[in-house]
Amino acid sequence: MKMKLSLLPLLLLPVLTLSGCGETTTSRAGSGAMMGAATGAAIGSLSGNAGRGAAIGAGTGVLGGFLFDQHRRGNID
Repeated sequence: MKMKLSLLPLLLLPVLTLSGCGETTTSRAGSGAMMGAATGAAIGSLSGNAGRGAAIGAGTGVLGGFLFDQHRRGNID
């Protein structure tokens, strides 16, 4: 179990990095959600619950995409 948990930050890094793809808030949040769901499903399948992992990943991706968009617009420093 420790091995699986140590991979989690490594697998989430690309999701958070790429969650800002797009030009609008909607496209950035949407792309973040899709990448997050895919990565979350992969991580969740290691722990035996791909659905829960996908849901958590999608939520993280939406949040990451939204925050990146707000940063790019100058609303968040």
